[in-house]
Amino acid sequence: MSVNDPLGDMLTRIRNAQMRRKSTVRTPASKLRAWVLDVLTDEGYIRGYEKVESADGHPELEVSLKYYEGEPVIRELRRVSKPGRRVYMSVKEIPQVRQGLGVSIVSTSRGVMSDAAARSANVGGEVLCQVF
Repeated sequence: MSVNDPLGDMLTRIRNAQMRRKSTVRTPASKLRAWVLDVLTDEGYIRGYEKVESADGHPELEVSLKYYEGEPVIRELRRVSKPGRRVYMSVKEIPQVRQGLGVSIVSTSRGVMSDAAARSANVGGEVLCQVF
């Protein structure tokens, strides 16, 4: 099956798995998905992920979700830049999520990074999603 928005598909899988209190969720593997998961791991929103093979031999990423006192650590996971409407921002325009409590994930010329890392590197780019 063809997916128009692979990153949006992964974020939806994570949201759905957390609603059902799953410990892990699988998503098809891609470099962009892995880079976004790296940022989520560095910021402490997920335990981690590993690359595995599905039953039919396709590579997948198995994401270990994180909970605190029975509640998901990720309260809100929202896609900002979509295939139909890309959202690009300069370093001064990158929004702070919930007065700095959340994270915007930005795809820059220096790679995928959090909003704080993009500000310190003084680069803007495409705002992929926001996490709180």
